[in-house]
Amino acid sequence: MNQKESGSDPMEPQISPLEGFAFSAIHSIGSIPSLVVHTFLFVGIFGLQFLGFAFDQIMLILTTVVSLEAICLSIFIQMSVNRQAKHIEEVREDVEDISEDVEEISKDIDTIQEDVKDISEDVEDISEDVEDIGEGLEKDDKEDAAAHNEHHLRLAKMETALEELLRQVRDMEKK
Repeated sequence: MNQKESGSDPMEPQISPLEGFAFSAIHSIGSIPSLVVHTFLFVGIFGLQFLGFAFDQIMLILTTVVSLEAICLSIFIQMSVNRQAKHIEEVREDVEDISEDVEEISKDIDTIQEDVKDISEDVEDISEDVEDIGEGLEKDDKEDAAAHNEHHLRLAKMETALEELLRQVRDMEKK
């Protein structure tokens, strides 16, 4: 008996001991050892002739046992079919839930794609703004450089003028 048949799985509803026995019987009847046992019993029943049973009695016992076993097997088969139908219904419900989840995820992905598109556009706008700022800074740098050069030129002229004045003052001192 597996975990689900014993009722120890918390997701599986509890089953009665009789149902547990029936599911164990279903499992064991559908096995190779069961086939071997049935074959030996079928062949062995005819050995009752050696114990003094008449052929008619043997056939009556055999047909009665086979009929009862057929009834039990048909009930077991129906129980298995019912159980499988229940599991199929549960799987169908799970598939529907998964399908709904996939639809929600698909919608989320669409939303994310739209957000990514908006972010890409924002990045492009920011890149353009950065380029404009960079160009403005280059222009300001050029203007600053021109002003610096002009200032440097004035300082050089003043230096030259001061050196000339200093030279003239020294010349005057010597005289």
